[in-house]
Amino acid sequence: MARATLAVGCFSKFLNPVPAVRSFSASQSLHQVADPVWNLGQLNHVAIAVPDLKKSTAFYQNILGAQVSEVVPLPEHGVSVVFVNLGNTKMELLHPLGNDSPIAGFLQKNKAGGMHHICIEVDNINAVMMDLKKKKIRILSEEVKIGAHGKPVIFLHPKDCGGVLIELEQA
Repeated sequence: MARATLAVGCFSKFLNPVPAVRSFSASQSLHQVADPVWNLGQLNHVAIAVPDLKKSTAFYQNILGAQVSEVVPLPEHGVSVVFVNLGNTKMELLHPLGNDSPIAGFLQKNKAGGMHHICIEVDNINAVMMDLKKKKIRILSEEVKIGAHGKPVIFLHPKDCGGVLIELEQA
C-alpha cells in the first residue's frame, strides 16, 4: 500500500496537467467576437507541405488505404496538390511548383515537410475580410483569391493567429 501511495505521489503532477496556452498578437483583444454577418464553419482541410509528392501520395494511398486525387497543378499559387479524402475532412499535400513557390521556402526551413496551414470554411468571405481588417488581423493578400477547391479564400497571418497559418474558404 505504501508503495502504491509513493508511486501516485511521484506522478501526482501529471494527474492535473496545466493547460498549455499559446499567446496571440498584442494587437488582438480577447473580447472581440465574430461579426454576426458571417459564421465560422467546419474544418475543410489540413495542408501538409511535402518534399516528395509521389512518395507522400503513395504512403497515404498504399500504406494507409486512403482515397487520393490525381496531382493538381495550381500555378497561380505556386503549388501542386493532392487531396487525401478522410471522409469528414481532407488533407492537402502541397509540393512546390517552381522556385518561387511559397512552399519551396517552407521546405527549405523544414526539410522533411510538415503542417503548413489549416483551412476553415466561412459563410461570407467578403464580410469576414472586412470584419477582420477592422479587428486588425493581418490578411496575406489585398484581395480574395480563388483557392485549390475553386472557391474564394484568404490567408490570415500566423502571428495574429497563435502561430498558425489559417486559410478561410467560402463554403
